[in-house]
Amino acid sequence: MHYSSLIDVAKQIEAMEVSPVDLTKMTLDRIASLDPHLRSYATVMTQQALAAARTAEQEIRSGTYRGPLHGIPIAVKDLCYTRGIRTMGGLGVLADFVPDHDATVIAKLAEAGAIILGKLNLTEGAMAGYHPDFGLPINPWGAQLWAGASSSGSGVATAAGLCFASLGSDTGGSIRFPAMANGVVGLKPTYGRVSRYGVLSLAESLDHVGPLARRVADAAVVFEAIAGFDPNDLTSLADPVPNMLKELNRGLKGAQIGFDRDYATKGVDPGLVASIGIALGVLEELGAEIVDVNIPEFGETHVNSWFEICAYEACRAHAANYPARADDYGPYFRDFLGFGSEVSDEAYSQASQLRAEFNAQFIAVLSAVDAVACPGGGVPFPVSAEIQYGDMANFDPTMQNIQMQHTVPADFAGTPTISLPCGTNEDGIPYTFQFLGAHLTESRLCQIAHAYEEATEWHARCPPV
Repeated sequence: MHYSSLIDVAKQIEAMEVSPVDLTKMTLDRIASLDPHLRSYATVMTQQALAAARTAEQEIRSGTYRGPLHGIPIAVKDLCYTRGIRTMGGLGVLADFVPDHDATVIAKLAEAGAIILGKLNLTEGAMAGYHPDFGLPINPWGAQLWAGASSSGSGVATAAGLCFASLGSDTGGSIRFPAMANGVVGLKPTYGRVSRYGVLSLAESLDHVGPLARRVADAAVVFEAIAGFDPNDLTSLADPVPNMLKELNRGLKGAQIGFDRDYATKGVDPGLVASIGIALGVLEELGAEIVDVNIPEFGETHVNSWFEICAYEACRAHAANYPARADDYGPYFRDFLGFGSEVSDEAYSQASQLRAEFNAQFIAVLSAVDAVACPGGGVPFPVSAEIQYGDMANFDPTMQNIQMQHTVPADFAGTPTISLPCGTNEDGIPYTFQFLGAHLTESRLCQIAHAYEEATEWHARCPPV
């Protein structure tokens, strides 16, 4: 059952064929058995989870069923405030921080009846490197493989069946990268669709919170639960949240899927390119039309501008502790904040102008089609613990394996994306691609991804744990 889809388990819970308490105990036992090796969890909330499961079971037995998350065990990235439970963000300076309130996303999950199993490990401050005092999540497809940037714990726990879905965050690709690395689904919403209130910031203008799951429908359900206007978040959007399941099976007849061959293939692993080509064929068989589009150039200058914007905003987000407690930061994030402190207001303004110019062109392309298909940020690659615990210079050579040209544009523009498996390499390691959409098109992206998923078997593959 631990690899079953959230939707399937929800139906069994609603029919009272599965007990939320038994399901939660089973998942906690699996965490206790496997996570000492996988290290996806920073904090396991055993007592709180069991108490919530008992409440859910009582409610359902009494005839109160809140919906498909009711009684479902999930986990959240340890950026999200949880009242009375430490929220560390992978940061040495916050190792003892215990918030007195829940993040809005946590409150929304509780309202939906979800069972929070615990807080998931991540890179320090949600950037690229890990603090030496924190666990390094292990990719369940291979211990030597990268687990996928800051939401790595979320990707690992979801792929290994240690939760039925999880929350991650994405500033430069950190929902898409762990989805790619661990062979799961990652949904990055439109900027402002999901409240960031009570979520530790990396870069305020770039941060997005969204779900990871093993199936598209599962991610859609979690997104619907956490999305919506929040007066506590000044960037929150007032647009109504769609019923994500209602039109999930709408199909692809008449859908236009954009494809920029140069953008999707230049410098990309040949096996992934071949898998995406086959996937496009499947989409055509399902009734979609593949149309040529031209994604605006996103080169080294644009990547550098992302680093400047991200570091500048991160430095301000950490002003209470950096540079006063610089020695309490790990090597990578300390270097990153140091870089941010040297980005001038003028440089930030120029980078933001370049961002705005790119966004206008990028959004125009997305608005002309239902979605654009492209790689999901690379392929899983080997990387050592020493590199991931090291400083920026130590990590820089690894960056060549991370294809930010396929992830950062949607963060720059605040547009939604969904990533999902589309094949494997010769060793059985997953390949992933993504669909990019215009603002507020999460429902359409899920329809397209769901149709592809239903027509293939890649979602049925599980890591050898």
